[in-house]
Amino acid sequence: MPEAASASLSARADTILGVRWPARARSGRLARVEAGLRYAIPALLSCFLACLVGLTVVHVRGEREEIVAAAASEIATTLRLAAALPGGSLDLEALAAGQARIERRLLLVSHDERVVVAQPPLPAGTDRLAQVLGDAEALTALGQRAGTLTLTIPGGETALAAMRRLPDGQRLAVVQPLAPLLAGWRERARDQAVLVGAAILVILGVAVAYGLQSRRAQSADRVCEQIRQRLDIALGRGGCGLWDWDIPRGRIYWSNSMYALLGYRREHEYLSFGTVNALVHPDDGDLYSLARGLAANQTTVDHAFRMRGADGAYVWLRTRAEVVPDAADGGSHLVGIAIDVSEQHQLAETSATADMRLRDAIEAISEAFVLWDTGNKLVLCNSKFRHLHALNPEDAQPGRRYAEVMSRGMLPQIRRELPESGAATARTFEAELTDGRWLQISERRTKDGGYVSVGTDITSLKRHQEQLVASERELIETVKDLKRSRRTLEVQTQQLADLAERYLDQKATAETASQAKSDFLANMSHELRTPLNAIIGFADVMASEVFGPLGSPRYTEYCRDIGESGHYLLSVIDDILNMSRIEGHRVRLAPREIPAEQAVGAALKLVAEAARAKSLHVGLDIAPDLTVLADERALHQILTNLLQNAVKFTPAEGSVVVRARRAGDCTHIFVEDTGIGIPRTILPRLGQPFVQVETNMTRSHKGSGLGLAIARSMAELHGGSLRIRSEVDQGTIVLVRLPAPTLDRLAQAAAAEASDAGAQETVAALREASGATRRREMARAAI
Repeated sequence: MPEAASASLSARADTILGVRWPARARSGRLARVEAGLRYAIPALLSCFLACLVGLTVVHVRGEREEIVAAAASEIATTLRLAAALPGGSLDLEALAAGQARIERRLLLVSHDERVVVAQPPLPAGTDRLAQVLGDAEALTALGQRAGTLTLTIPGGETALAAMRRLPDGQRLAVVQPLAPLLAGWRERARDQAVLVGAAILVILGVAVAYGLQSRRAQSADRVCEQIRQRLDIALGRGGCGLWDWDIPRGRIYWSNSMYALLGYRREHEYLSFGTVNALVHPDDGDLYSLARGLAANQTTVDHAFRMRGADGAYVWLRTRAEVVPDAADGGSHLVGIAIDVSEQHQLAETSATADMRLRDAIEAISEAFVLWDTGNKLVLCNSKFRHLHALNPEDAQPGRRYAEVMSRGMLPQIRRELPESGAATARTFEAELTDGRWLQISERRTKDGGYVSVGTDITSLKRHQEQLVASERELIETVKDLKRSRRTLEVQTQQLADLAERYLDQKATAETASQAKSDFLANMSHELRTPLNAIIGFADVMASEVFGPLGSPRYTEYCRDIGESGHYLLSVIDDILNMSRIEGHRVRLAPREIPAEQAVGAALKLVAEAARAKSLHVGLDIAPDLTVLADERALHQILTNLLQNAVKFTPAEGSVVVRARRAGDCTHIFVEDTGIGIPRTILPRLGQPFVQVETNMTRSHKGSGLGLAIARSMAELHGGSLRIRSEVDQGTIVLVRLPAPTLDRLAQAAAAEASDAGAQETVAALREASGATRRREMARAAI
């Protein structure tokens, strides 16, 4: 029995609250057939009438067509007989004999379309064929080939006409008006129409009577259904269900609200005694005991029990019923309602649980608690109250008066009482007991006239007050000490001022030392480049075996290692030089508008070979026509350092993606990789010179630790920034924020470029001279 809402109509159509309609005691299949016939019979009658009218029309039209076809055949026969006569022997009067009653006219027409002879004769002044036939061009042109045509002759009358050429060259035309031919047909058609009309009226009368009777039956069904629905709604809204127990037959009827109450779906009109008894909770009795009570002349039932619902949970029901004799079937029925009282039972259980919890809570509090009613009778108290007054649990029974309870115990000896308020409905006072404890006793009147008393142990508060008094004395002494400390602080302030002055002197000395360090690194790096160039050159010459073989393949491998180490050392020296120039503020930028895709592509070319060697996927995601305002060499250095780091620290089969987007007045360039990642503890220090992710003991990748520092410094020189976000074993995302080209920025860059034109020419000359010197040194070293 799933859900009550989907109860089938067939299971309840013949009953209203358990009472069966005698006239409708039929199966559900017949009920469905009856419902179908209500719509099928009018449709069948309509089809019958339509067929009757259609057949009558077809029959009448068929008779007309037969008459017209017979006339056309007679006309054709007449023309064939006339054409079969020898020339000059045609007698129209004899040929037209017997045809006057149907007003058939024979016309002998000459070659010039003039009527020579007409039988019956034509009116005076009518001697042309066109005056008789009207527009009969098809007939005159085709003649015999046209056959018998239906024409509208002058006067608006419809006629059949045919023409045939005679042996003497003349033509014979036969004109047969349709009105005389169809006179009898019209009379017969009228009679048939009268008969069909009468039949239609009779059938319509029968159909209307059937429809009225069917509508009355439907109205009665709807009224019964409305009564049932309203009763079900009333019972359902009231949380009730109707019972009708047919005691002799052992079957029970439930209303829809009863099914809905338990969550079942109606499957049969009646339930068996055993089915309902199986739903009753075994601890609440059964229907057999109820049946035995009814057999013992019990006429009313008022019983509470539990029944199992569709979800398996039990629902508390209270059934009130009465035995009602049924004169129709000679038996008796137990009729009543079942009310859902689950909420009442649950409320009672909740109240009992809440009362138990309240008592437990009162017992668990640390205060002495007691509640008296309006007659000064004990309602509730906890063990603290009994202990305070030395009462046994039997002495403090609820319902005893105040005097009786207090007489069984003893009041605590109060050494000192400190009243705080003397209101009529509330009183609070403090009492010091003989054992040194302090109690704060609060008494309040309740709304029903009783009062509640709570005694709180405030011994710790009293001790705290004493401690506060002692602390106040200590505070006074502390103020005195602070005054002495103030004088000491003034002396220390003067000393700090002297120390600050010395710090500034030492800071200037340190900055001078730092500048000297940068100059030293720059000079040393410059000096190291010359021998490195010679080492790299000689290693390349030996590896290429220009002056002959070296003798052993290992020498070639050693030369390649020397060249790679020289190149690596040269890159480190270049990084040191770049870092020293940045720290010495000797880097001058020439910003201009650069396409982002072009700059990224140039940097990717330098790492393409390394990426292919590790089978890395390199991707680009750059917005179309995106530009950046930057120095071309500085931007190339930033992107190259970031891409080299991404390729270096990304394992094989990984991916490196470069993205670029416009963000307001800035351009954001993202370098993302799926490499080893960076611990969060090291992220704040990255970007400082010589700081690396790996330590000297665990380092597995070569590098000076200056790449990120140079990239960050170059980005900041452009007025931008560099940020890093990374997770270990997940990858790293480096964001470079650079200014986007705007009109104001382009104008400022153009002005700065114009003012530095002279300085740039001088620098170019010096670079050319330095390059020439370097080439001479390399040539000398090669010799």
